[in-house]
Amino acid sequence: MNSRKLVNFLFKTFIIGGITGLIISFFIKSEDYATYISPFDFMEVLGLFLFFFGLGLTFSVVSMTGFFAYLFIHRMGLNLFRSFWPTIQVLLIAFVLFDLVYFPYQATNGEVAVYWYILMAAALLSVGWIVAKQKAKETNKHAFIPALFFMVVITTVEWVPGLQVEGTDYAWLMIAPLLACNTYQLLTLHRITKSDEATQNENQKGTKAPKKQAGAKKA
Repeated sequence: MNSRKLVNFLFKTFIIGGITGLIISFFIKSEDYATYISPFDFMEVLGLFLFFFGLGLTFSVVSMTGFFAYLFIHRMGLNLFRSFWPTIQVLLIAFVLFDLVYFPYQATNGEVAVYWYILMAAALLSVGWIVAKQKAKETNKHAFIPALFFMVVITTVEWVPGLQVEGTDYAWLMIAPLLACNTYQLLTLHRITKSDEATQNENQKGTKAPKKQAGAKKA
């Protein structure tokens, strides 16, 4: 991947996070918007737009950091555990999903029904499963488990600050940009690298052709 494509990749991820953060704020913070819409206060509404857009940009940076950390972890896992690495990833996925249910439920001392946390973990697993299936479809079947690991485990690790804040607003404002950015990065990277490989192969064929022609002339 050349520097131009890398910058474009990071910039698009950055913008996706900002836009997603702004859109989810319309639903999570609708009361804040309603306060300044009736009566309408342009500067306050603009301030809310900029704040939530900037918050989404911040979460996109967290997503990008997690993505490049995942690439390093995945390579290290392959080198250390070799054929056992897919099994370890499945165990980590199961452990993280259990943590998403058990520890938040314990923190509320039973004030929030446990099925809400089960639904939260199931929703994250469902999104990760859909994205991982698409990744495997576009690349190969062996990419499914690493993709699911990234969408569930790495996203959860990135989401920890939002889960630790009291209330659910910040958690929702954080998870939406994280999922959007992680999905984009996971499904885009192989498309960029494939186009680079195709270009490199064409260039190699182009350099070989003149040599063959020169050999034919000598003959």
